[in-house]
Amino acid sequence: MKTIKPNTCSLGYALFLAINAAGVWGGVFPFLPLDMQTPGIMARFFVAQSLVFGLSYLASALGSYFFPGPTRRFLVFAAGTPYFLGWACLIGAMYIDALAAALMTTGGALLGLGSAGFYMLWQRLFAGRDAESGTYDLVVGTAYSAPIYFALYLIPRAVTALLIPLVFLPLFGLCIVICSRKIDLAQPMFEDVPRQHPAVYRRVLQDYWRSALCVGALGFGSGIMRSLAIDEPEIGILVNVMSMAGAFCAAIALLAAWRRKNLRINVVTVYRALFPFVITAFVLLTFLGEGFLALFAGTMYAFYSCGTMLMVAQCAQASRDRGVNPIFIYGFFGGVVYILHDLGFIGDMLAESLTPSALSPLASAGILGMYLLALMYFVGQGGFRQMASAKPLPEKIEFISLSSLHGAPEASCAAQGPDPEKARPGEDEEGGGEEASSGPALAREDAIGASKAAGAPMEDDFLTKTQAQQDQGERKEKRRGDEPQYRDRVSKQCAALQQHYHLTTREAEVMELLARGNSVAFIADELVVSENTIRTHSRRIYAKLAVHKKQELIALVNSFAPESDR
Repeated sequence: MKTIKPNTCSLGYALFLAINAAGVWGGVFPFLPLDMQTPGIMARFFVAQSLVFGLSYLASALGSYFFPGPTRRFLVFAAGTPYFLGWACLIGAMYIDALAAALMTTGGALLGLGSAGFYMLWQRLFAGRDAESGTYDLVVGTAYSAPIYFALYLIPRAVTALLIPLVFLPLFGLCIVICSRKIDLAQPMFEDVPRQHPAVYRRVLQDYWRSALCVGALGFGSGIMRSLAIDEPEIGILVNVMSMAGAFCAAIALLAAWRRKNLRINVVTVYRALFPFVITAFVLLTFLGEGFLALFAGTMYAFYSCGTMLMVAQCAQASRDRGVNPIFIYGFFGGVVYILHDLGFIGDMLAESLTPSALSPLASAGILGMYLLALMYFVGQGGFRQMASAKPLPEKIEFISLSSLHGAPEASCAAQGPDPEKARPGEDEEGGGEEASSGPALAREDAIGASKAAGAPMEDDFLTKTQAQQDQGERKEKRRGDEPQYRDRVSKQCAALQQHYHLTTREAEVMELLARGNSVAFIADELVVSENTIRTHSRRIYAKLAVHKKQELIALVNSFAPESDR
């Protein structure tokens, strides 16, 4: 991949991010005059927009758990209507002075509801595609959003105000409609009924709450900055510029590294690295005052933008790997992150009103930020319970190297390619049908034939089910460790296959368990997912390896030499 090639999906997402950024700070974008952005009006707008935005995520998570049916459809109209009306209210506030406060408040609430709906639609779209193309379009769309946003400055103010609801909104809405038609809604993540698998969803929350809290801590700091900027709307312009520039730089750096090698990013570890700088900045805020505020606010929102990009990627990966409803996991993440943002915003306003007059607003903001960020960091590390028993870190976000692909993902919205024929009674229960995939099958069949001719051991050479159960703890430790830990030759062979055929970590786990002779039910119980999720992973594995049955998979694993033997 020599250039970053956008397509319908990535360009539509880029346009949405650019337009949404124009309203994040309540229209500090040039078409909304600064003289109407009084502290009272902007405070009402921000409270309405941010509260509705965060609560929409929590409501979506609860709704998808108890009423999963509606989440199987891409309801663009349901998100587009409040988004359109919200922008119409902002435009009306420019011309009707007497109703400016009411229109700005109503517009903020409608924009919060509509933008949350569109974020949900985009996340479902990325989750419903294969890992490579879905994540690629997410990152490329984030990179292209910055140039599109800055290009909006070239359009006259009055024209921009009308273009957003009448032209740009229908454009990115149409992109979602076009791309969603290629998504296979029969995937376990869409078909899953959460209440039938409560243990799966409890495990997901246990594994990912720390990641959500870390991104939410950045949102909390950004909320404090939003509160401080109410009295100075010019800061909002700098915040928008720096947040978009930060997202652009992060996306480009990620793509550059992703081209060369596999990446595994742990959100908790990233936050640990940022935490000393963020806490130091809050200390400096109490001493450096107004001159430091604009730079700090812009930097916080730049970090926050990068964190939300990783949040979308992690939620999409969790949906694919665990087979959980994408609206549930993203609603949970977003609810935690954006409610913490609201707490920072509203908490700082209350702190300023309650602190002694001798203490400046910046000093109270710095003290509040330092205390609560440190408290969240302590909770995120496990609190007092962590002293008794250390728990593993949440799973990393995985980026399989783009250099492993034959080229950049196709400039289309196709997600899955040929859908393997579902297993019928009498066929291999883990298989994906008799015709799993095309590709270099002949070379693999030669390897399998050579293995059989040489009398290579088959299923009897692998650990029995009882032994696999005894080694369950060890396997989980290996799965979460930073360095590979091999139990035996089979583990080494599976690791070599993973590298050669570019399998994801979860696909490699399922492949090894299949190769050891385990049933679908046992693997689902081992990995705490549904059986349909394991069958979906099996079909993808068979397609990548160009095998059709478990016996062929076992033979391929058996015939594949570990790297140490080459």
